[in-house]
Amino acid sequence: MSLSDLETAISGHVPVPVVADVGGTPMSGLLAPVAAPRAVLVAVHGGGTTSAYFDCPGHPELSLLRLATRLGYTVLALDRPGYGASAANPEGLADPARRVDLAFGAIDAHLAGLDRGAGIFLVAHSAGSEIALRLAADPRGANLLGLEIGGAGRELRPEVQADLENRAVVVAGRPRVPAHWLWLPNRLYPPDILGGKPIGSPRPPHETDPAAYWSKDSYESLAARVRGPVRLTAGDHESVWRNDAEHLAATTAAFTNAPRTIVHLQADAGHNLSIGHTARAYHLGLLAFVAECVAGAELRAD
Repeated sequence: MSLSDLETAISGHVPVPVVADVGGTPMSGLLAPVAAPRAVLVAVHGGGTTSAYFDCPGHPELSLLRLATRLGYTVLALDRPGYGASAANPEGLADPARRVDLAFGAIDAHLAGLDRGAGIFLVAHSAGSEIALRLAADPRGANLLGLEIGGAGRELRPEVQADLENRAVVVAGRPRVPAHWLWLPNRLYPPDILGGKPIGSPRPPHETDPAAYWSKDSYESLAARVRGPVRLTAGDHESVWRNDAEHLAATTAAFTNAPRTIVHLQADAGHNLSIGHTARAYHLGLLAFVAECVAGAELRAD
């Protein structure tokens, strides 16, 4: 990003596309910087989309990036490895360690020379929570301010699992949740967003059945290594993953070393929390949690 682009982004709270070379792999995203941020949010999207999920074209009122900058936070929405510019370099991305290295490298490259305020807070949606958990569990993520996981779970809803089995939906040799489940109930989303066309992207070859993202052992092993505060958010109309109290409590209990873990059930929200009609309400609640994490870090530093 040029100096003039940076100045424009800072003055107008306008996200700008960025690309950085990380060991020969181009890593892209959207960057919305502020001059003296309280902290930096690094947001990672779910499957079948890109960083545009957090700044949906045609709907600035739903944008996490635009709202957060107005409240004093720099935001980097990162295209996960295999998406955006890195889609042209899929080699080796089946290895989680490779994806984690690329993500850390991209964060450092895109934030180089920028004030990080109190530090970095991770925000993840759906399939993006897999890499976010790996980043937070990695020794390089030990000083993260906190972690938000939204629209993700460890078990598919029974009706979704049954539909998956009955339809035998297979893409590139792998089972996939039928897309219509991601957008129910339709009334929760602006009509032009339904189906995800404005933010859609092909999935990279390494992405697997969503139900396999979180095997019990892998999820618990990663969650137990997270040392910062954690917030888990589910829409009250979540249409893909279980969002009942028993399931959410069991998921929360996996974060055995987190100093604080809370569950938030977002009213009038479905799976895609950041692009529904209640996206602003969701983002304001998220930013309130980030502010608590920032205050806690500053108090500990004092």
